[in-house]
Amino acid sequence: MTLKLLDTVVLVKELPNSGLQPGDIGAVVALYEPDGVEVEFVSATGKTQALVTLKIADVRSINYHDMLAVRPLNAA
Repeated sequence: MTLKLLDTVVLVKELPNSGLQPGDIGAVVALYEPDGVEVEFVSATGKTQALVTLKIADVRSINYHDMLAVRPLNAA
């Protein structure tokens, strides 16, 4: 998978320390060679929930078959 800055991605694993769950949507804010990516996840009101460095395998591109949803945030 090739990612670019500001691409929208979907988290594929749980990150309980960050309050994130699979399916959460974020934006790519940095790319690190060979397989790192920094992603910002925000609440529905635009507040940053988490800024995390992940492996590219931890996210996937958003696609036409995805449905956006809202869930309550758990305190990290």
